[in-house]
Parts: sequence; C-alpha cells; structure tokens
Amino acid sequence: MQNKDLEYYLNLDWTLIEGEDLDFEGNPYHYIEIKEIPSFVFCAKTIEKARANYKKQLELTLTVMLESGEHIVEPDEFEDEPDWESLCP
Repeated sequence: MQNKDLEYYLNLDWTLIEGEDLDFEGNPYHYIEIKEIPSFVFCAKTIEKARANYKKQLELTLTVMLESGEHIVEPDEFEDEPDWESLCP
C-alpha cells in the first residue's frame, strides 16, 4: 500500500477548472479551481501566472487537509453527481 503523503497528493492528475472574471474594480483576472477540492481557488492577473503558481497554494491546502485528517477526494474517486440521498438526512 502506498503512503499517501503530501508528495503523493501533489502529483495526482487533478481536474483543473480555469476561468476568467472581473474584480471589484472591473479588471479581469484568471482563476484555477480544482474539481475534487471545492474549497480551492487560485487567482492571478494572467492564466500563465495562475498555471505557474497554483501548486504553491495547492501544497498549503493539502497540508492543512492532511494535518486535520480531512478526507481528500482523489481524481479517480470523484463522481460527476453526488449521491444526494446519502448526503441529506
């Protein structure tokens, strides 16, 4: 069995969602979300900077998740549609 440490998670093939939006002053910015980690979003002025730097924030996010014992959904176990019956009482 493989030890699922920070390095293991950093090297997974995460499902990236890239987009563009406007900040409060109407200036465009680019963001990267990770489908498997709904709380994750990284923003930058250009998509190139976002792609180059999101892994630094991903490392911090994964470190906190590992330290708190939170379940990390891996790309191959993510379902397209949640099982709402098991989530809602």
